Amino acid sequence: MTKLFVDKTIGINAPASKVWDVLTRSELNCQWAVEFSSGGPEFHLESTWELGSPVFWKGQDGTVIVEGNVTAVQQDQLLRFTVFDVRMTERPTVTEEDGITFQLAEDEGQTTLHILQGDFSAMTDGAKYRDASADIWDKVLPKVKRMAEED
Repeated sequence: MTKLFVDKTIGINAPASKVWDVLTRSELNCQWAVEFSSGGPEFHLESTWELGSPVFWKGQDGTVIVEGNVTAVQQDQLLRFTVFDVRMTERPTVTEEDGITFQLAEDEGQTTLHILQGDFSAMTDGAKYRDASADIWDKVLPKVKRMAEED
Protein backbone atom coordinates (compact mmCIF):
# COMPACT_ATOMS: atom_id res chain seq x y z
CA MET A 1 0.00 0.00 0.00
CA THR A 2 1.28 3.48 -0.87
CA LYS A 3 2.09 5.65 2.11
CA LEU A 4 0.11 8.88 2.46
CA PHE A 5 1.83 11.88 4.03
CA VAL A 6 1.26 15.61 4.19
CA ASP A 7 4.61 17.15 3.19
CA LYS A 8 4.94 20.96 3.47
CA THR A 9 7.79 23.45 3.78
CA ILE A 10 7.89 27.18 4.55
CA GLY A 11 10.71 29.71 4.89
CA ILE A 12 10.66 31.86 8.02
CA ASN A 13 12.68 35.02 8.62
CA ALA A 14 13.51 34.11 12.23
CA PRO A 15 15.97 31.92 14.09
CA ALA A 16 15.09 28.27 14.66
CA SER A 17 14.83 28.84 18.42
CA LYS A 18 11.96 31.29 17.90
CA VAL A 19 10.16 28.91 15.51
CA TRP A 20 10.67 26.11 18.06
CA ASP A 21 9.00 28.25 20.74
CA VAL A 22 5.99 28.93 18.50
CA LEU A 23 5.62 25.19 17.92
CA THR A 24 6.14 23.97 21.48
CA ARG A 25 5.02 26.62 23.98
CA SER A 26 1.34 26.11 24.90
CA GLU A 27 0.66 29.84 25.15
CA LEU A 28 1.85 30.20 21.55
CA ASN A 29 0.78 26.95 19.87
CA CYS A 30 -2.83 27.57 20.90
CA GLN A 31 -2.83 30.35 18.27
CA TRP A 32 -2.13 27.97 15.38
CA ALA A 33 -3.49 24.67 16.75
CA VAL A 34 -6.99 26.16 16.61
CA GLU A 35 -6.91 25.50 12.84
CA PHE A 36 -7.14 21.76 13.59
CA SER A 37 -10.37 22.15 15.57
CA SER A 38 -12.57 22.23 12.42
CA GLY A 39 -15.17 24.37 14.13
CA GLY A 40 -14.94 22.32 17.33
CA PRO A 41 -13.41 23.38 20.64
CA GLU A 42 -10.20 25.37 20.52
CA PHE A 43 -7.16 23.53 21.85
CA HIS A 44 -3.44 23.69 22.48
CA LEU A 45 -0.56 21.21 22.76
CA GLU A 46 0.97 20.31 26.12
CA SER A 47 4.16 18.33 26.63
CA THR A 48 7.59 18.53 28.21
CA TRP A 49 8.85 17.71 24.67
CA GLU A 50 11.31 15.16 26.03
CA LEU A 51 11.82 11.83 24.28
CA GLY A 52 9.03 9.44 25.26
CA SER A 53 6.98 12.09 27.03
CA PRO A 54 3.23 12.34 26.38
CA VAL A 55 1.79 14.97 24.06
CA PHE A 56 -1.75 16.13 24.74
CA TRP A 57 -3.96 18.28 22.51
CA LYS A 58 -6.26 19.78 25.14
CA GLY A 59 -9.44 21.77 24.83
CA GLN A 60 -9.98 24.96 26.84
CA ASP A 61 -11.70 22.92 29.56
CA GLY A 62 -8.66 20.59 29.85
CA THR A 63 -10.29 17.71 27.96
CA VAL A 64 -7.76 15.64 26.01
CA ILE A 65 -8.82 15.47 22.35
CA VAL A 66 -5.68 13.95 20.82
CA GLU A 67 -2.80 12.22 22.54
CA GLY A 68 0.53 10.80 21.56
CA ASN A 69 4.17 10.56 22.55
CA VAL A 70 7.38 12.27 21.53
CA THR A 71 9.33 9.80 19.37
CA ALA A 72 12.26 12.04 18.32
CA VAL A 73 13.58 15.36 19.60
CA GLN A 74 16.61 17.58 18.96
CA GLN A 75 16.11 21.07 20.39
CA ASP A 76 15.55 23.69 17.65
CA GLN A 77 16.04 21.05 14.90
CA LEU A 78 13.68 18.08 15.04
CA LEU A 79 10.47 17.13 16.81
CA ARG A 80 8.34 14.08 16.03
CA PHE A 81 5.33 12.86 17.96
CA THR A 82 2.48 10.45 17.41
CA VAL A 83 -1.12 11.62 17.25
CA PHE A 84 -4.18 9.55 18.16
CA ASP A 85 -7.72 10.82 18.35
CA VAL A 86 -8.88 9.64 21.80
CA ARG A 87 -12.34 8.88 20.37
CA MET A 88 -10.89 6.17 18.11
CA THR A 89 -11.08 2.76 19.72
CA GLU A 90 -8.50 1.13 17.47
CA ARG A 91 -5.01 2.56 17.09
CA PRO A 92 -3.10 1.63 13.96
CA THR A 93 0.42 0.30 14.23
CA VAL A 94 2.87 3.16 13.82
CA THR A 95 6.38 3.23 12.41
CA GLU A 96 9.18 5.56 13.45
CA GLU A 97 8.23 8.06 10.74
CA ASP A 98 4.52 8.23 11.64
CA GLY A 99 2.86 11.13 13.40
CA ILE A 100 3.81 14.77 12.98
CA THR A 101 7.42 15.69 12.29
CA PHE A 102 8.80 19.23 12.46
CA GLN A 103 12.26 19.67 10.93
CA LEU A 104 13.94 23.05 11.35
CA ALA A 105 17.05 24.11 9.44
CA GLU A 106 18.57 27.53 10.18
CA ASP A 107 20.93 29.41 7.90
CA GLU A 108 22.03 32.95 8.82
CA GLY A 109 18.92 33.68 10.88
CA GLN A 110 16.53 32.20 8.31
CA THR A 111 14.71 28.98 9.20
CA THR A 112 13.19 26.44 6.87
CA LEU A 113 10.36 24.58 8.59
CA HIS A 114 9.45 21.25 7.04
CA ILE A 115 6.44 19.34 8.33
CA LEU A 116 5.53 15.77 7.58
CA GLN A 117 2.30 14.21 8.85
CA GLY A 118 1.08 10.67 8.29
CA ASP A 119 1.02 7.83 7.43
CA PHE A 120 -2.66 8.17 6.56
CA SER A 121 -2.69 4.93 4.53
CA ALA A 122 -3.32 2.98 7.76
CA MET A 123 -6.73 4.68 8.06
CA THR A 124 -9.98 3.98 6.24
CA ASP A 125 -10.43 6.85 3.74
CA GLY A 126 -6.81 7.84 4.42
CA ALA A 127 -6.49 9.98 1.27
CA LYS A 128 -9.47 12.07 2.39
CA TYR A 129 -7.93 12.66 5.83
CA ARG A 130 -4.51 13.40 4.32
CA ASP A 131 -6.05 16.00 1.98
CA ALA A 132 -8.02 17.60 4.82
CA SER A 133 -4.85 17.78 6.95
CA ALA A 134 -2.90 19.30 4.04
CA ASP A 135 -5.54 22.05 3.78
CA ILE A 136 -5.19 22.75 7.51
CA TRP A 137 -1.38 22.95 7.29
CA ASP A 138 -1.82 25.48 4.47
CA LYS A 139 -3.46 27.71 7.11
CA VAL A 140 -1.18 26.77 10.01
CA LEU A 141 2.22 27.35 8.39
CA PRO A 142 1.61 31.03 7.47
CA LYS A 143 0.43 31.60 11.07
CA VAL A 144 3.57 29.98 12.49
CA LYS A 145 5.64 32.13 10.10
CA ARG A 146 3.90 35.35 11.17
CA MET A 147 4.21 34.53 14.85
CA ALA A 148 7.92 33.65 14.64
CA GLU A 149 8.71 36.76 12.60
CA GLU A 150 7.04 39.11 15.12
CA ASP A 151 9.36 41.05 17.40
